[in-house]
Amino acid sequence: MASSYSTDLKIELMVTGENAGTWGDKTNDNLDVIEQAIAGFKQVSIAGGAQTTNLLINNSPDIATSDARNAVIKLSGTITGNQIVTVPTGITKTYIVQNGTTGAFTVQFIQAGGTGTTFSTTDKGIKILFADGTNINAVDLSTLSGTIATAQIADLAITSSKLASFAVTAARLASFAVTTSRLATNAVTAVKITQSTITQSKLAANSVGADQLISTGVTAASYTAASITVDADGRITAASSGSAGAGMGIPTLFNVGPSSGTFTASPTANRIGVYMVAGGGAAGRGSPNPESANAGGNGGGGGFGFFNKPITQPFSQPFSVGAGGNPGNSGNAGGNTTIANVGTVNAGNGGGPSTPGNAGSAPGASLTYPVRDFVIGGNFGAQGNGQSEMVMSAFGNAGTAGALVVFENTGT
Repeated sequence: MASSYSTDLKIELMVTGENAGTWGDKTNDNLDVIEQAIAGFKQVSIAGGAQTTNLLINNSPDIATSDARNAVIKLSGTITGNQIVTVPTGITKTYIVQNGTTGAFTVQFIQAGGTGTTFSTTDKGIKILFADGTNINAVDLSTLSGTIATAQIADLAITSSKLASFAVTAARLASFAVTTSRLATNAVTAVKITQSTITQSKLAANSVGADQLISTGVTAASYTAASITVDADGRITAASSGSAGAGMGIPTLFNVGPSSGTFTASPTANRIGVYMVAGGGAAGRGSPNPESANAGGNGGGGGFGFFNKPITQPFSQPFSVGAGGNPGNSGNAGGNTTIANVGTVNAGNGGGPSTPGNAGSAPGASLTYPVRDFVIGGNFGAQGNGQSEMVMSAFGNAGTAGALVVFENTGT
């Protein structure tokens, strides 16, 4: 009966009474095969592009082409693509495999038709593997059970570079294990401190001085009429000499009608107050008929009011100041007083032969007051009065011209 071969190592299994005279040679061949499986080393080049390299186990006494029977296999060569290396299916065996290739590509070591382990593009290490007949399995820290005792770890062996981010959590630290002596100077930074964890009760009296406060970029100085910016934490983040409470209500323009021009605010002004009075209307002429003698109607007084206006620099606007109305059979209306983008006050109408004119108005004014001259003296914008009915056929009085006054908040 002919010899057969073992499943895993392909050792020749001789039948009793067979191979007379050659039994010793065959036994030596089998021992060589066993030695190859236990202590054999083979370097296999897998250089080149992406490919699959099949390692074989042939029947005894074939050693030279039975690369997959060696105990240690070193893969070598420059690879330019991802590699797959297979050993035969159906065998069970232990391997030590070294990835000695160069090139940033993966190397997969598998049992043909099954799965295996993969060396990453940067993994040029050594792996202990075993074939279970279908798949290749890795023997490493990820597959081993048990623990590493303290005695097996040398002092200072585990450095910060060996620890993953957040690997040491609060649960791994005994209470009070981290003392001040364990902390390097400046080790606890702002990003390590949860917002609001340091409360007033945690601070000793006088523990926070100028050296403990972060600079806010505010220049140390004495500021006049300061403009101050405060952030949500109550810190002063900006300060400059400003206009708060200073330079308010400075008169910078006074004009009487009829006149016009352009008002240009001071460069530091951020608000103006404008008092405007329109021209008053003139009175009408009295009746010339003695039998129906009537006085001429009074003109209407010019509108007046105060306008409060915040401005954006530069601010320059045209203005006009109304004249008083001239008398006639029917008196003329006065002229409006206006400053562009601030407001307009309307003039009083002229009186008729026997009817008074209507007073002007100040639409949009911030403040009106019953007395026209409450801001400036003088009877600006007053109505023209008609003559008494005893003075027939006489013209009434002209209206009084308007006026314009500008007050600025210059901040100085």
